[in-house]
Amino acid sequence: MKERKIKMIDAKNDTPSPSFFSRLSRNLRSGRLSTTFAFLGVLSLGILAGSVLTGRVSGMEQHIDSSDARPLSIPNPVILSNQFSTIVKQVGPAVVNINTESLPKTSANTNRRGGRRITPPGDDNNDDQNDPQDFLRRFFGGQIPDGEGPDAGTRRALGSGFIVDSRGYIITNNHVVDKADHIYVKLSTDPENGLEQGRPATVIGVDKETDIAVIKIDTKGLNLPTVKLGNSDGAQVGDWVLAIGSPFGLNQTVSAGIVSAKNREIDEAPGPGGVATNQFQRFIQTDAAINPGNSGGPLVDMAGQVIGMNTAIYTQSAGSEGVGFAMPSDTVIRVYNDLIGPEHKVTRGSIGITFQSAQSSAVGRMYGFANGGVLVGSVTPGFPAAKAGLQPDDVITSIDGTPVKDGDELVNIISAKHPGATVHIGFERNGKHQTADVGIVDRSKLNDDPGASNDNNSSPEESDIGQNKLGITVQPTPAAVSSRLGIKGGVTVTSVRPGSFADEINLGRSAVISEINRKPVTDEASYRAIVGGLKSGDDVVFVVHDPNLRGGGNSYVGGTLP
Repeated sequence: MKERKIKMIDAKNDTPSPSFFSRLSRNLRSGRLSTTFAFLGVLSLGILAGSVLTGRVSGMEQHIDSSDARPLSIPNPVILSNQFSTIVKQVGPAVVNINTESLPKTSANTNRRGGRRITPPGDDNNDDQNDPQDFLRRFFGGQIPDGEGPDAGTRRALGSGFIVDSRGYIITNNHVVDKADHIYVKLSTDPENGLEQGRPATVIGVDKETDIAVIKIDTKGLNLPTVKLGNSDGAQVGDWVLAIGSPFGLNQTVSAGIVSAKNREIDEAPGPGGVATNQFQRFIQTDAAINPGNSGGPLVDMAGQVIGMNTAIYTQSAGSEGVGFAMPSDTVIRVYNDLIGPEHKVTRGSIGITFQSAQSSAVGRMYGFANGGVLVGSVTPGFPAAKAGLQPDDVITSIDGTPVKDGDELVNIISAKHPGATVHIGFERNGKHQTADVGIVDRSKLNDDPGASNDNNSSPEESDIGQNKLGITVQPTPAAVSSRLGIKGGVTVTSVRPGSFADEINLGRSAVISEINRKPVTDEASYRAIVGGLKSGDDVVFVVHDPNLRGGGNSYVGGTLP
C-alpha cells in the first residue's frame, strides 16, 4: 500500500516505527478484532468523558449567582496636605510659560552649522557658537522645527519664568528670549486653549554674563501673584527643593529633589591654560528633574522662597539625568536691580587684570600662594592695575585689608565696586609684600583684541630635548608672534605625546612657552638648559600664551614630574 512508504522517526533510536494506521490495518487482517475494538472503545469513552466534563465546567461559569456582590463607590476626596503641596499652591500661580518666535533672517551665515554643538535639540535659535550662553547642555526646550507655508523658517522656543513684581515684571533666562522677535507669556490662570500664543511681552534688560533677563507684560485688568525671593546663601547641601516650570511645554509641572552642591562652576570649554570663560556663573546643583522648557523657572526651598533660577542641565540624552543647575537668587536679585535701572544693564567693576580660576598645587608652590591669593596672569595696558604698577606673576593677597582666598573672592569684591572707586591692594612680588591703590573702571570697557592667526611659515627646527622628560617637541616662536604677545622670544609646542607628562597637565599643541619654573624661555637654547636640569619629583610650571591673542596674557600650567 502507498501509506507504507511514509515513515516516522523515533527520537530514541532513529529507527523506522510503524504508524498507528498501519498497525490497525495489520490487526484487522490478522483477525485480532477483539483487541482492536477494545482499544477503540476505551478511546471513545475517554473522548466522551472529556466532553461531558468540559460541558459541566462551561455550564457552571454561565450560571454563577453574583446577587450577593456589593457595588463599589467612589469615596469622598481626602486632602493629604504636605509641605510640598502647600508650597506649590503658594508659588505655582506666579510661574509662567514663555514661548518665543524668531523670524527668518537674510544672512550670509543662515545655513552655517559648523562647530561642535553641546546643547540639546532645539537650540538652533542661537547660531553663535562662541556665545557665552552656549555652554554645557543649555536647554531652550521644545523647539519646533521650521514650518512650511507663510511661517516657513520661523523658529519657536519654550521656556519658563516667574513674576517678581505685580506690575508685570518677570525674570527668566536670557537664552530663552535671546534673538526672539516676539515673546509671549501665559499665566497659570490663562486657559490652555485660549490666548493661543499668550500675552505679548517686552524685554526690559538682559545680562549675558549670568544668563538673566527681565521681561514685562501689560497688567491692565490683572491682579498678578508674585513669588517670594530668598537668600541662596542659606541653602545647604541636602536641603529639599522643588523645581517648577513648563518642561516640554507641560505647564505647572513640579519636580522634587535636593541641593546636590553649591558654587558649582560648569564652564565646559575653558581658554588656554584653563582660564574660565565666565567668572560670574556659579550655580546651585540639584537632582530635581529639570528638562527642556524648565529654563527660567524657579527653584524653591521648603520655606516657599525662590533660591535659584533653573538654567542648565548636564545630559547625554537631552533629558534630565539628575544633574541640573540653578543661578543663585542672590545673583538674580543683584542683576535684576541693575536691569530695571535707568540704563537697563549691569555695570561691573574691574581693575584690568586676568587670572586663572583653577591651578594645580605645583603652580601654587612655585609662585608662593599655596595658602591663598590670586596669581596675576596679565595686566591690560592703560587700565588701573597697569597704572598702579601691577605686573604678571604678582600674587594679590588682600583688598582693603581683607584677605583674598581665591579668584572667586577677588571677582566678587572688585565687580561689586562702582567705576570711579579706589581699592587698596596688597600683593606679593618675588617674595616681598607690596601695596598699591588701584582705581575701578567699567568692566565692559575691557575688550579683547584678537590678533592675526599664527603666520609662521618657517620650516620647523624641532627640538627633542623635552620628548623624554616632558613629552613635547618645540620650535622657535616667530618674532611677529612674540611681538604680538608682548614677550621676548619663546618656543612653540609643535607636538604632544599622548599619555606624557605634558598631556596629563593639558599643555597643548601650539601653546607658546615663555617661562619654565619662573625662568625665561627666550629661545631653544634657554629651553634646553632649563629642561635639562629637571628631574623626577620636581614641580614644573609653564607660563604659556595663546598665539592668536594680542597681548596674550599669562596662563599657568604645571604638575609634578613623575
